[in-house]
Amino acid sequence: MAYKNSIGVIYNIKRLLEEGNAGVEKLVDLGIECVQLNGWDATMYTEETAEKICSLLANKVRISSFWCGWSGPKVWNPVDGPCTLGLVPDAYRAIRLEELKKGADFTRMLGVHDMATHVGFIPEQPSYAGYRDLVSAISNLAAYCKERDVFFNFETGQETPVTLMRTIQDVGTDNLGINLDPANLILYGRGNPIDAIDIYGDKIRGVHIKDGDYTTDPYRNGKERLVGEGSVNYPVFLPKLLKNGYKGDLYIEREISGEQQIIDIKKTVAYIKELMSE
Repeated sequence: MAYKNSIGVIYNIKRLLEEGNAGVEKLVDLGIECVQLNGWDATMYTEETAEKICSLLANKVRISSFWCGWSGPKVWNPVDGPCTLGLVPDAYRAIRLEELKKGADFTRMLGVHDMATHVGFIPEQPSYAGYRDLVSAISNLAAYCKERDVFFNFETGQETPVTLMRTIQDVGTDNLGINLDPANLILYGRGNPIDAIDIYGDKIRGVHIKDGDYTTDPYRNGKERLVGEGSVNYPVFLPKLLKNGYKGDLYIEREISGEQQIIDIKKTVAYIKELMSE
Protein backbone atom coordinates (compact mmCIF):
# COMPACT_ATOMS: atom_id res chain seq x y z
CA MET A 1 0.00 0.00 0.00
CA ALA A 2 1.05 3.62 -0.48
CA TYR A 3 1.73 5.68 2.64
CA LYS A 4 0.99 9.38 3.07
CA ASN A 5 3.61 10.44 5.62
CA SER A 6 4.90 13.95 4.96
CA ILE A 7 8.52 14.34 3.87
CA GLY A 8 10.41 17.18 5.51
CA VAL A 9 13.85 18.47 6.41
CA ILE A 10 15.56 19.93 9.47
CA TYR A 11 15.93 23.70 9.11
CA ASN A 12 17.82 26.06 11.42
CA ILE A 13 15.78 29.09 12.51
CA LYS A 14 18.70 31.51 12.08
CA ARG A 15 19.35 30.24 8.57
CA LEU A 16 15.66 30.45 7.71
CA LEU A 17 15.46 34.08 8.77
CA GLU A 18 18.64 34.91 6.82
CA GLU A 19 17.50 33.17 3.62
CA GLY A 20 13.91 34.39 3.85
CA ASN A 21 11.52 33.68 0.98
CA ALA A 22 14.31 32.37 -1.24
CA GLY A 23 15.01 29.58 1.23
CA VAL A 24 11.34 28.71 1.54
CA GLU A 25 10.92 28.55 -2.23
CA LYS A 26 13.91 26.22 -2.40
CA LEU A 27 12.14 23.86 0.01
CA VAL A 28 8.98 23.97 -2.08
CA ASP A 29 10.96 23.21 -5.25
CA LEU A 30 12.49 20.18 -3.53
CA GLY A 31 9.04 18.82 -2.69
CA ILE A 32 9.44 19.41 1.04
CA GLU A 33 6.11 19.44 2.88
CA CYS A 34 7.17 20.13 6.48
CA VAL A 35 10.09 21.23 8.61
CA GLN A 36 11.51 20.31 11.96
CA LEU A 37 12.94 23.67 12.96
CA ASN A 38 16.03 23.69 15.11
CA GLY A 39 17.85 26.31 17.15
CA TRP A 40 20.93 26.57 19.34
CA ASP A 41 20.57 30.13 20.63
CA ALA A 42 17.96 30.58 23.35
CA THR A 43 18.02 34.36 22.92
CA MET A 44 16.16 33.84 19.64
CA TYR A 45 13.23 32.05 21.30
CA THR A 46 10.90 35.05 21.22
CA GLU A 47 7.41 35.89 20.00
CA GLU A 48 8.95 38.15 17.37
CA THR A 49 11.10 35.32 15.96
CA ALA A 50 8.17 32.92 15.98
CA GLU A 51 5.92 35.40 14.16
CA LYS A 52 8.53 35.99 11.45
CA ILE A 53 9.05 32.28 10.93
CA CYS A 54 5.36 31.47 10.80
CA SER A 55 4.81 34.30 8.32
CA LEU A 56 7.60 33.04 6.04
CA LEU A 57 6.34 29.46 5.99
CA ALA A 58 2.58 30.14 5.98
CA ASN A 59 0.64 28.13 3.38
CA LYS A 60 3.88 26.81 1.91
CA VAL A 61 5.66 24.51 4.35
CA ARG A 62 4.18 23.18 7.59
CA ILE A 63 6.07 23.48 10.89
CA SER A 64 5.72 20.17 12.72
CA SER A 65 8.21 20.27 15.60
CA PHE A 66 11.12 22.12 17.18
CA TRP A 67 14.54 20.58 17.84
CA CYS A 68 16.05 22.51 20.74
CA GLY A 69 19.78 22.79 21.15
CA TRP A 70 21.72 24.10 24.15
CA SER A 71 24.82 26.15 24.95
CA GLY A 72 28.28 25.01 25.94
CA PRO A 73 30.74 22.51 24.45
CA LYS A 74 29.56 19.84 22.02
CA VAL A 75 31.87 16.99 21.06
CA TRP A 76 30.02 14.43 18.96
CA ASN A 77 32.11 11.34 19.67
CA PRO A 78 32.21 8.54 22.26
CA VAL A 79 35.31 9.90 23.99
CA ASP A 80 34.38 13.47 24.93
CA GLY A 81 30.66 13.26 24.21
CA PRO A 82 29.69 11.83 27.62
CA CYS A 83 31.14 14.88 29.42
CA THR A 84 29.92 17.55 26.99
CA LEU A 85 26.55 16.60 25.49
CA GLY A 86 23.01 17.26 26.66
CA LEU A 87 21.79 17.13 30.24
CA VAL A 88 24.15 14.37 31.35
CA PRO A 89 27.18 16.50 32.40
CA ASP A 90 26.69 18.06 35.85
CA ALA A 91 28.58 21.20 34.86
CA TYR A 92 26.10 22.26 32.17
CA ARG A 93 22.85 20.70 33.36
CA ALA A 94 21.31 23.68 35.14
CA ILE A 95 21.77 26.21 32.35
CA ARG A 96 20.75 23.74 29.66
CA LEU A 97 17.63 22.84 31.59
CA GLU A 98 16.60 26.49 31.56
CA GLU A 99 17.38 26.77 27.84
CA LEU A 100 15.24 23.72 27.09
CA LYS A 101 12.39 25.25 29.08
CA LYS A 102 12.68 28.36 26.91
CA GLY A 103 12.62 25.99 23.96
CA ALA A 104 9.36 24.49 25.19
CA ASP A 105 7.84 27.98 25.36
CA PHE A 106 9.13 28.68 21.85
CA THR A 107 7.63 25.42 20.61
CA ARG A 108 4.19 26.68 21.60
CA MET A 109 4.89 30.11 20.08
CA LEU A 110 5.44 28.26 16.79
CA GLY A 111 2.06 26.59 17.20
CA VAL A 112 3.35 23.02 17.54
CA HIS A 113 3.37 20.46 20.34
CA ASP A 114 6.62 18.48 19.92
CA MET A 115 10.12 19.42 21.05
CA ALA A 116 13.15 17.15 20.64
CA THR A 117 16.78 17.18 21.73
CA HIS A 118 19.80 15.00 22.48
CA VAL A 119 19.84 14.36 26.23
CA GLY A 120 23.37 12.99 25.93
CA PHE A 121 25.03 9.69 26.82
CA ILE A 122 22.44 8.33 29.26
CA PRO A 123 24.21 5.95 31.68
CA GLU A 124 23.53 2.31 30.89
CA GLN A 125 23.52 1.28 34.58
CA PRO A 126 20.41 2.48 36.48
CA SER A 127 22.29 2.05 39.78
CA TYR A 128 24.86 4.69 38.76
CA ALA A 129 24.38 7.80 40.91
CA GLY A 130 24.48 10.15 37.94
CA TYR A 131 21.58 8.34 36.33
CA ARG A 132 19.19 9.30 39.14
CA ASP A 133 20.27 12.94 38.94
CA LEU A 134 19.62 12.90 35.20
CA VAL A 135 16.16 11.36 35.64
CA SER A 136 15.34 14.08 38.16
CA ALA A 137 16.34 16.81 35.68
CA ILE A 138 14.34 15.24 32.85
CA SER A 139 11.34 14.88 35.15
CA ASN A 140 11.55 18.59 35.92
CA LEU A 141 11.67 19.43 32.20
CA ALA A 142 8.91 16.98 31.31
CA ALA A 143 6.60 18.53 33.90
CA TYR A 144 7.31 21.99 32.51
CA CYS A 145 6.55 20.76 28.98
CA LYS A 146 3.37 19.04 30.10
CA GLU A 147 2.03 22.29 31.58
CA ARG A 148 2.44 23.78 28.08
CA ASP A 149 0.94 20.82 26.21
CA VAL A 150 4.33 19.91 24.73
CA PHE A 151 5.74 16.42 24.14
CA PHE A 152 9.40 16.09 25.05
CA ASN A 153 11.07 13.75 22.56
CA PHE A 154 14.47 12.11 23.03
CA GLU A 155 16.59 11.96 19.89
CA THR A 156 18.15 8.52 19.66
CA GLY A 157 21.70 7.41 19.20
CA GLN A 158 23.90 8.02 22.22
CA GLU A 159 22.24 5.33 24.33
CA THR A 160 20.96 1.84 23.64
CA PRO A 161 17.23 1.51 22.89
CA VAL A 162 16.64 -0.40 26.14
CA THR A 163 18.37 2.31 28.19
CA LEU A 164 16.20 4.99 26.59
CA MET A 165 13.00 3.07 27.29
CA ARG A 166 14.10 2.51 30.90
CA THR A 167 14.65 6.26 31.26
CA ILE A 168 11.22 7.05 29.85
CA GLN A 169 9.68 4.57 32.27
CA ASP A 170 11.60 5.99 35.23
CA VAL A 171 10.59 9.59 34.45
CA GLY A 172 7.03 8.35 34.17
CA THR A 173 5.16 11.29 32.62
CA ASP A 174 2.82 10.70 29.69
CA ASN A 175 4.31 13.40 27.44
CA LEU A 176 7.58 11.65 26.58
CA GLY A 177 8.33 10.43 23.08
CA ILE A 178 11.16 9.46 20.76
CA ASN A 179 12.67 11.27 17.80
CA LEU A 180 14.11 8.23 16.04
CA ASP A 181 17.35 8.81 14.15
CA PRO A 182 18.20 5.37 12.76
CA ALA A 183 21.62 6.45 11.53
CA ASN A 184 22.70 7.67 14.97
CA LEU A 185 22.17 4.21 16.43
CA ILE A 186 24.66 2.96 13.87
CA LEU A 187 27.09 5.89 13.96
CA TYR A 188 27.45 5.58 17.75
CA GLY A 189 27.37 1.77 17.64
CA ARG A 190 24.35 1.60 19.96
CA GLY A 191 21.99 -0.70 18.13
CA ASN A 192 20.24 -1.93 15.02
CA PRO A 193 17.52 0.56 13.99
CA ILE A 194 15.29 -2.14 12.52
CA ASP A 195 15.17 -4.02 15.83
CA ALA A 196 14.84 -0.72 17.70
CA ILE A 197 11.44 -0.11 16.09
CA ASP A 198 10.08 -3.00 18.15
CA ILE A 199 11.64 -1.67 21.36
CA TYR A 200 10.45 1.94 20.90
CA GLY A 201 6.96 0.92 19.81
CA ASP A 202 4.35 3.66 19.88
CA LYS A 203 6.71 6.14 21.56
CA ILE A 204 8.08 7.21 18.14
CA ARG A 205 6.81 10.70 17.33
CA GLY A 206 9.38 11.88 14.80
CA VAL A 207 11.87 10.19 12.45
CA HIS A 208 15.08 11.48 10.89
CA ILE A 209 15.91 10.09 7.47
CA LYS A 210 19.69 9.80 7.65
CA ASP A 211 22.16 7.05 6.85
CA GLY A 212 25.63 5.97 7.93
CA ASP A 213 28.00 3.10 8.57
CA TYR A 214 29.23 1.44 11.73
CA THR A 215 32.72 2.48 12.78
CA THR A 216 35.69 0.13 12.80
CA ASP A 217 37.45 2.42 15.29
CA PRO A 218 35.90 2.23 18.79
CA TYR A 219 37.18 5.74 19.58
CA ARG A 220 35.32 7.35 16.67
CA ASN A 221 31.81 7.53 15.30
CA GLY A 222 30.88 5.91 12.03
CA LYS A 223 30.62 7.92 8.81
CA GLU A 224 27.41 9.54 7.59
CA ARG A 225 26.34 8.45 4.10
CA LEU A 226 23.77 9.37 1.47
CA VAL A 227 20.45 7.74 2.36
CA GLY A 228 20.34 4.31 0.74
CA GLU A 229 24.12 3.89 0.66
CA GLY A 230 24.76 3.24 4.36
CA SER A 231 23.93 0.50 6.86
CA VAL A 232 20.41 1.51 7.92
CA ASN A 233 18.84 -0.76 5.27
CA TYR A 234 15.96 1.55 4.39
CA PRO A 235 14.15 -1.00 2.16
CA VAL A 236 13.54 -2.95 5.39
CA PHE A 237 13.53 -0.14 7.97
CA LEU A 238 11.00 2.21 6.37
CA PRO A 239 8.32 -0.36 5.41
CA LYS A 240 8.53 -1.89 8.90
CA LEU A 241 8.20 1.53 10.54
CA LEU A 242 5.15 2.41 8.46
CA LYS A 243 3.48 -1.01 8.71
CA ASN A 244 3.85 -0.76 12.50
CA GLY A 245 1.58 2.27 12.39
CA TYR A 246 3.89 5.27 12.31
CA LYS A 247 1.93 8.14 10.77
CA GLY A 248 4.26 11.03 11.62
CA ASP A 249 6.69 13.05 9.54
CA LEU A 250 9.96 11.95 7.96
CA TYR A 251 12.72 14.58 8.22
CA ILE A 252 15.64 14.25 5.82
CA GLU A 253 18.94 15.08 7.51
CA ARG A 254 22.10 15.37 5.39
CA GLU A 255 24.93 16.75 7.48
CA ILE A 256 26.92 18.38 4.71
CA SER A 257 26.58 21.85 3.18
CA GLY A 258 26.48 23.55 -0.19
CA GLU A 259 25.07 22.38 -3.49
CA GLN A 260 25.80 18.71 -2.79
CA GLN A 261 23.44 18.83 0.19
CA ILE A 262 20.61 20.04 -2.10
CA ILE A 263 21.41 17.33 -4.64
CA ASP A 264 21.40 14.63 -1.97
CA ILE A 265 18.14 15.86 -0.42
CA LYS A 266 16.49 15.76 -3.84
CA LYS A 267 17.73 12.19 -4.37
CA THR A 268 16.49 11.21 -0.93
CA VAL A 269 13.00 12.64 -1.51
CA ALA A 270 12.67 10.47 -4.63
CA TYR A 271 14.11 7.42 -2.87
CA ILE A 272 11.81 7.69 0.14
CA LYS A 273 8.73 8.27 -2.03
CA GLU A 274 9.53 5.13 -3.97
CA LEU A 275 9.84 3.06 -0.77
CA MET A 276 6.58 4.53 0.56
CA SER A 277 4.72 3.52 -2.58
CA GLU A 278 5.58 -0.16 -2.36
